[in-house]
Amino acid sequence: MSPNDIRSSVAALAALPGVPESIDKAREVCTQLRWHNALRRRIPEAAAESRVRGARASSELDGARLSVEIVRDLMRGAVTWHDELDPVEQVAKGAVAATAETERLTPVVLSAPMQALARLHTAAAADLVPADELGRPRRDGEDSREFVELGDAPPAAEARERLRAVVDLLTATPSANLPVLVVAGLAHAEIVAARPFTRGNGVVARALERAVIAAGGLDPTGVAVPEVGHGTGGGPAYLGALTAYTRGDAAGVGLWLTHCGDAVAAGAQEGERIADAVLAGRLT
Repeated sequence: MSPNDIRSSVAALAALPGVPESIDKAREVCTQLRWHNALRRRIPEAAAESRVRGARASSELDGARLSVEIVRDLMRGAVTWHDELDPVEQVAKGAVAATAETERLTPVVLSAPMQALARLHTAAAADLVPADELGRPRRDGEDSREFVELGDAPPAAEARERLRAVVDLLTATPSANLPVLVVAGLAHAEIVAARPFTRGNGVVARALERAVIAAGGLDPTGVAVPEVGHGTGGGPAYLGALTAYTRGDAAGVGLWLTHCGDAVAAGAQEGERIADAVLAGRLT
């Protein structure tokens, strides 16, 4: 699609019932977070805690539960992973690594999105797939058995085509001045729906959304925790919104984008709680 076609398509989706209000709410809460007193001088501390809570929530959405204290200690190097990881630890380690990687993706996620995706997948799936599957989309004949609740994954060729459309969307975002929340939500949903990687698609999708929200200026501090927002209501609510998206109709896509707006707003409120704790010296 040309940049003009992308702009028109995204504008139409951003105007679906309920979506403009959701965009406005997310922008309002993110702006409020940006001006929090704690973020005048202590953004790195608050952003680091946001990644801790984001990694924990992303991991839990994939069925791997760890306490926030353990995730915090792992991310700051106070404890290390076991030499041999059980299946829960494999997923959790990928979520921790991919969420940590988002800190370094702001300069490239909108200018070189395929590079950003490769880095995220390498982090997310390092302990899940053979080395030759890391950082690249599925090849013909390769399948993904993730998100089976959404139905079978598309064939590899279709998945690669949809991934290329995500790359085109991200690349067009700065010059076309596209609404960041809609772009991030579409990128997230398309990675899950297409499942372009053999494993790690959910973690990659959520980490990509986090990076786009920061790079696009909706949450330039990186303190909001959209992963926590997606987990509001539990995994069934998240999967239900994704299922609606995969129907492909206007109502389903609108429901997903409204869910994303609510998730970002809830994530910004979680960011405010982090900033409050930083300001009060209560952040462990």
